[in-house]
Amino acid sequence: MSIAGINGNEFIVLAILAAVLLGPEKLPDYARKTATLIRQLRRLASDAEQQLREDLGDEFEDLDLKRLDPRQYDPRRIISDALRENLDELTGLALSDSATARKPAPPRSPPPPSGTAPFDDEST
Repeated sequence: MSIAGINGNEFIVLAILAAVLLGPEKLPDYARKTATLIRQLRRLASDAEQQLREDLGDEFEDLDLKRLDPRQYDPRRIISDALRENLDELTGLALSDSATARKPAPPRSPPPPSGTAPFDDEST
C-alpha cells in the first residue's frame, strides 16, 4: 500500500530517521503536531466538499473530481495526443487534397546567366 507515494519500507526508514534526528523526547510532540495537522487538512477538505455540494446542488453529483486530479496528467500523453490530433487533421487534409489532385507544375528552369553578379555593390 502506498500513502503519498511512500511504500512500507520507505515509511520504516523515515520513522527510524525521525527517531534518530529528533530524539525520544521530541518525537511524541512532533507526532502529535503531525496528527493535528492531518486532522485539520481532512476537515478542510471535508468543508470544501460540503461547500461545493451546497453551491452546486444537483450538479455536484455529475462532477467527477477524480478527473480533475492533476496527478493523472502525464505531459508525455498530453503532447502525444495533441500531435496525434494534428497528424489526423493533416492526414485528412492530404486525403481530401489527393481526391481533388491537380496536375503538378512543370519544373522551373534556372534563369539564363548574365554578366553581372546578383547583388548590390552599394550595400556594403
